[in-house]
Amino acid sequence: MKNGDLIVKRLFYKQDIFCTFAIYPVFMLFKIRKKKKLQFLEEGEGEVLLLLHGLMGGLSNFDQMVSFFSGRGYRVIVPMLPIYDLPVLNTNLSSIAKYVTDFIEGHIKKPVTVVGNSMGGHIGLIIAVSRPVLVKNLVLTGSSGLYEKTFGDSFPRKSDKEYIKKKTQDVFYDPAVATDALVDEVFSVVNDRMKGIKTVMLARSAIKHNMQKDLPNIHCPTCIIWGKQDNVTPPDVAEEMHRYIPNSELFWIDECGHAAMMEKPEQFNEILYHWLEQKK
Repeated sequence: MKNGDLIVKRLFYKQDIFCTFAIYPVFMLFKIRKKKKLQFLEEGEGEVLLLLHGLMGGLSNFDQMVSFFSGRGYRVIVPMLPIYDLPVLNTNLSSIAKYVTDFIEGHIKKPVTVVGNSMGGHIGLIIAVSRPVLVKNLVLTGSSGLYEKTFGDSFPRKSDKEYIKKKTQDVFYDPAVATDALVDEVFSVVNDRMKGIKTVMLARSAIKHNMQKDLPNIHCPTCIIWGKQDNVTPPDVAEEMHRYIPNSELFWIDECGHAAMMEKPEQFNEILYHWLEQKK
């Protein structure tokens, strides 16, 4: 069927998905749990940290966070978001936010601290506005929701591996993080026809779902941790979120790109740990 290919081309022309969402390497230290249709990591006991990954991210993006916080009196849960499992017509941020809301209500059954990176932060913002009773604290890092850096309307050369490699490197401050294995994985995803369609649909959904007018309505304590060299959601985004969210604090991590919890895990974890302890 060629119509799907045409849709992908048109959507890619409008927005370069690499400008919008994080792409991270795949490691896995913990066993994935399954409960009905849910897949997630869960470690530790105590107050709940719910970690939400980005569009091309995954559970392994938070391995070091899970180890750190589960050993310090927190119950850390990382759900696998249904990015590629939703029907095409329901592939949008609102549907994923509903999935996470149902996950909190059905599995966790109490308010949580939501930690969101990239698209995961955007989902956290949506839930903090629509279901504030479920969000005890909100933590944002490299979050979409306002605007992302764009590279113009040039057609992304998704079949060009060097182009994919460059776009993958741009996510990080240190380009060496973009290993050959990571580039191969990203190349595979963006060249999968159906995943490509759904990825771009979510990118468009994020652009349309601008949260600027909603930010003043977020009243839970909010911790914003941002890489100073984030090329995807630039520092201006963090400053604007801090300005509009009433009860927020902003922390910077130098020599760090869009994936602060991965590029600078020790610094990220210490900042968040001390912030959370002060909120108890």
